[in-house]
Amino acid sequence: MNPTKRISIKSATVAGMALSALLGLAGVTLNPAPAKAVVYCTYEGYPGGCVARAGVVLRPRPVARAAVRHNAGGNMNGGVNRVGARR
Repeated sequence: MNPTKRISIKSATVAGMALSALLGLAGVTLNPAPAKAVVYCTYEGYPGGCVARAGVVLRPRPVARAAVRHNAGGNMNGGVNRVGARR
């Protein structure tokens, strides 16, 4: 065995471990701070914890209505019109 090759592998291993430790330390150190974003209200109190903009009139949030079926009692077989009862 060639002793210089053994030293080269050992130094590469140590260098790799040092580099990974340095990258891990950099990742912990350079951790981004939490964002202090402002969320503006679109309706009264929606979304929760929002801030009202100056000069904007906020109205109550619209109420969701029940869905209305189109063509109730009409063609119920998927758009295929056939003569006679189908079972």
